[in-house]
Amino acid sequence: MIEINNLTKIYKLNKKQMKESKTTNPLKTAVDDLSLRAVPGEIYGLLGPNGAGKTTTLRCISTIIRPSKGEIYVAGHEVQKEPEQVREKIGFLTGDIKLDPQFSVDYMFDFFGRLHHVPEEKLKARKEELFEYFGIKDFAHKKIKELSTGMGQKAAIAVCLVHDPDIVIFDEPTNGLDVVTARGVTDYLKKLKNDGKLVIISTHIMSEAEKICDRIGVIIDGQKVAEGRLGEILQETGAQDLEDAFFELYRERKGEVL
Repeated sequence: MIEINNLTKIYKLNKKQMKESKTTNPLKTAVDDLSLRAVPGEIYGLLGPNGAGKTTTLRCISTIIRPSKGEIYVAGHEVQKEPEQVREKIGFLTGDIKLDPQFSVDYMFDFFGRLHHVPEEKLKARKEELFEYFGIKDFAHKKIKELSTGMGQKAAIAVCLVHDPDIVIFDEPTNGLDVVTARGVTDYLKKLKNDGKLVIISTHIMSEAEKICDRIGVIIDGQKVAEGRLGEILQETGAQDLEDAFFELYRERKGEVL
């Protein structure tokens, strides 16, 4: 289970960042008093525009950055007090963290497997299963830099799942992928859910969230403005689909006519 209580993350901007953001305030609140709960056997989707705070939230959950305020529990472990135990429980994928381009898929898989203390026999079995599913057997000995975008993404997913984690955290898992590769990724997320895993993803692709997420949290300007199953969000906003619901929530938040 993931439980977030009153998460706030504030960044200090340098002069260049302040100029780019057209602000004189050196402090930027990326996540503002966010609370949510996600449980095993579900896909929880964080939905929002670019800059909403989705990636920051996932990085806080994954112990990559420290919250400014609030608490996050992952499988009962608080991320700031027990970061090593949290990392044992999760697999985290984000486009900002790349596999070393000079090494092969095979090497990177084994390297991270041993880093997670996966026994050799289990490591071999995991490689067989994941390489077979994602169709990367024939590319296993190629360097990461030689792979296509889609194949590189599938290799990264395989590597982050090497230790068979109970909780899978994917930041924009299908971003930039062709429709066939994206479908393979979302089908695997459903498989993980059916296996009893907790999957939490961020996305700005409405149709993707509609199809695979059991529950959705909508974040705008770092704050959660709606949460629930698709039907509940549609009922709350009076919308016909998630895209219309999102724009209604956005309009209410920003006070703008779209």
